[in-house]
Amino acid sequence: MARIAIGGFQHETNTFSSTPAALADFEAPDAWPGLTRGGALLEAVAGINLPAAGFVQEARSLHHELVPLTWCSAQPSGRVTQAAYEHISALLLEDLRRAGSVDGVYLDLHGAMVAGHIDDADGELLRRVRVLVGPDVPVIASLDYHANVSPLMARAATALVSYRTYPHVDMAECGAQAARVLQDVLRHPRPVVALEQLDFLIPLTSQSTLAEPMRSLMDQAQRLQQPPLLSVCLMPGFPAADVADCGPAAYACGYSDAAAREAVASIAREVRAREHEFALELYSIDQAILETTRHAAQRVRPIILAETQDNPGAGGHADTMSLIKALVASNARNVLAGVICDPAAAARAHAAGEGAQVELSLGAGSGTPGDTPLAARFRVAALGDGRFTGTGPFYRGARFELGPMALLELGGVRVAVASRKQQAADQAMFRHLRAEPADHAVLVLKSSVHFRADFGSIADRILVVEAPGPNIADPAKLPFGNLRPGMRTSPRRR
Repeated sequence: MARIAIGGFQHETNTFSSTPAALADFEAPDAWPGLTRGGALLEAVAGINLPAAGFVQEARSLHHELVPLTWCSAQPSGRVTQAAYEHISALLLEDLRRAGSVDGVYLDLHGAMVAGHIDDADGELLRRVRVLVGPDVPVIASLDYHANVSPLMARAATALVSYRTYPHVDMAECGAQAARVLQDVLRHPRPVVALEQLDFLIPLTSQSTLAEPMRSLMDQAQRLQQPPLLSVCLMPGFPAADVADCGPAAYACGYSDAAAREAVASIAREVRAREHEFALELYSIDQAILETTRHAAQRVRPIILAETQDNPGAGGHADTMSLIKALVASNARNVLAGVICDPAAAARAHAAGEGAQVELSLGAGSGTPGDTPLAARFRVAALGDGRFTGTGPFYRGARFELGPMALLELGGVRVAVASRKQQAADQAMFRHLRAEPADHAVLVLKSSVHFRADFGSIADRILVVEAPGPNIADPAKLPFGNLRPGMRTSPRRR
């Protein structure tokens, strides 16, 4: 039995977003727990599809003693403020010092966190932990599929493991794998690592492992993860980060330097050979409305319009209204849209009550250029307190705290509204308001890819729509200034 410290600090940073992540954003719960320290950590993550939860369960089955530190996460947004980063890092390091002698450290990280004063915020946190525990204590970190992996991260950690799925249905399993890797390195010399950063950015909506080329590329990484290798990862990266380490990376660690280097080189070669398959397919709002109209005449199952650029899971605000307004103007019928973050509208709907008519200027509170509110008289179709449990593969077990919610109706369009932003990746968000997604002709979802885990099976077609929002779908349209030399902002076509 070993004594293992466990902590976490998760944030996916869209450096092009003007809304920073402050301490309060990490303290407040949303789908996942708010900032938690000490013994409460283990209970807070239990039963949720989170790496920390998977690690805890697997480590307990291996009979290790767990020493909980600090764990927190915040919705994707702009850079983490210096004050928040330093405060949370200090909490985690203070807890680790107080823990005394430990045999290993596990950290539940994202891998694409950028602070106001530190571009490689995850690497710096790992470096600080390494300095504290010394060179011999194993430090294992789990990373998000969208991690922008840096050489510092690879050097400071004994081993890294990452999710293999997008939608991320294997987050808990990734944590369990981290526990198994830690179990192995406790009994052997420190493994060697290999890292290769690739030279082009991959759009988020081209990264889904439900489709090619990522499906077979992830299968390749899985096949290569055989002894003497402990971990073989392909991380496509989070492209909305203007930092030197932004972009895809292949990583391996194990007990053979040659095997690790060959695994990484093999994956990198295959990614480059299939670069053209990552080409982006987007629909304008007008094109999406046209396709929706055509679909209505022969509908069997819903058509999904994915609003990737306002996806709060990638730094969007979940409040742009341009696509919804276009559907209203086109007299679209049987539409269900959401989830819009507008606490004032939700509060007014609750004050009016179910069945009431209420004048609202809905959405667009973030001031996204080119977007305006939807001003109209809405019917309050349903109300909810925003407290419910996720039922889909991605948000499985998540205990949502979205504040007062409302389902608003305008003509043939129904809009789910919440008081806190959360990407529409679980049908429970709509069922909480007594709206069944499968009963609608059109679903407008503020999400990029995660929605596919729970909504994909009910959809007839899925269109990625280029509506306003800060999560620009095509990285080539972003004003980068800090990428490493030779980095291309979009995949080459044939």
